Amino acid sequence: MSQPTGDPAKTLHSETSSFILHDVRRAYEPLLLELLEEFPCVGLIGPRQCGKTTLLQALPEGWRRYDLERAADLQVVAHDPDLFLRLNPRRVAIDECQELPELFPALRVAIDERRNERGRFVITGSSSPYLMRSISESLAGRIALVEMAPFSWSEVRPHDGPSLAKLLCDRTTTAADVVDALRPRGDVRDAHEYWFWGGYPEPWLRGTDRFRRRWQEQYVRTYLERDVARLFPGLDRNRFRLFLGLLGGLSGRMLNYSEVARSLGVSQPTARDYFEIAHGTFLWRRLPPFDRDAARRVVKHPKGYLRDTGLLHHLLRIPDLDALRVHPQMGPSWEGMVIEEILRQLNALGVGFDPYFYRTSAGAEVDLVLEGELGVIPVEVKYGSVVGRRELRSLRDFVAEQGCRLGVVVNNDSAPRLLDERIVGVPFSWV
Repeated sequence: MSQPTGDPAKTLHSETSSFILHDVRRAYEPLLLELLEEFPCVGLIGPRQCGKTTLLQALPEGWRRYDLERAADLQVVAHDPDLFLRLNPRRVAIDECQELPELFPALRVAIDERRNERGRFVITGSSSPYLMRSISESLAGRIALVEMAPFSWSEVRPHDGPSLAKLLCDRTTTAADVVDALRPRGDVRDAHEYWFWGGYPEPWLRGTDRFRRRWQEQYVRTYLERDVARLFPGLDRNRFRLFLGLLGGLSGRMLNYSEVARSLGVSQPTARDYFEIAHGTFLWRRLPPFDRDAARRVVKHPKGYLRDTGLLHHLLRIPDLDALRVHPQMGPSWEGMVIEEILRQLNALGVGFDPYFYRTSAGAEVDLVLEGELGVIPVEVKYGSVVGRRELRSLRDFVAEQGCRLGVVVNNDSAPRLLDERIVGVPFSWV
């Protein structure tokens, strides 16, 4: 692949050089098989159409799959869930399990009857805040969860070298090690096309720009009229439709619930409920503030963004890359895409972590802070190809104050490079 150079804006024009994917191996496959060796049940959760059902094809020979959105399968399982699981005690995959709440206590009983046996069940679920409650109430300690997402950039453009997330998980990795280990996944045009269209699999597998636009329109309609309407029958759908329109402009910004409530003509608790619905159905990701520093006044408002930039650009009615690059939401969109890529890579590795953002009342800000098995790692996101030393001040101070082993700047440079002793710059196309 050719290497990007200079300002990424100068390498783009209004035509789209679409690349169509044919056979994508999901990054979650090794994790799924590993967890089946350790737990009696594995749950795949995530938004509709992100590839959960397709991933079930990676299960070894002999597994049987039941789709609870298929009437015949639902009837077989729902007639007597306890008896069904006694007749099918192992190697059973149950798709869209949120369709049958009675399944969860039956699974608990079936698992406890053979508590030491591993790799018996796989369940999948989407678009249901109730799903997590059912799992926590009935299957705690019996199930391993994998949060899936649409295609990541690293899945769209795979290579044999380590990903940025994998390097960050090794607590011996230094900033200099990142520079030496990373390899490019594609050129700057490929990365920008992925940014514009997002990662939902079907548009990439079936290909044309016309189809992608139609698919996005139908996805939003189905989300609103099927999933949300069914899960929350008392919801004012017209108000919630207006809320979806507002989400595009709120993506990447700190949230003021009272302002959103006034814009929608609803109460502040109702506005909060709308955000909870969007977050619980995997459309929106909420980032809480990182407030470990008692010596500084940290902004307490949460921040959030639409998880998939393709849907974001659809809701904003942005027609192409040229329009995106001059749109007021260009910066927040790029930031959200980079953050989501890192989180998707970490989730596919099965890493335990929590994501935050950091901002003080004095204006110091870090776009993403990762805390967990990998330690504390701050990540700053820039669109340009050059990062000045003054732009690194907040990140440099955070690294020093928190004792971080390294900090990361993701941008559009031509190659990774050390920006400071413990700060590494990484082009998104290399992530």
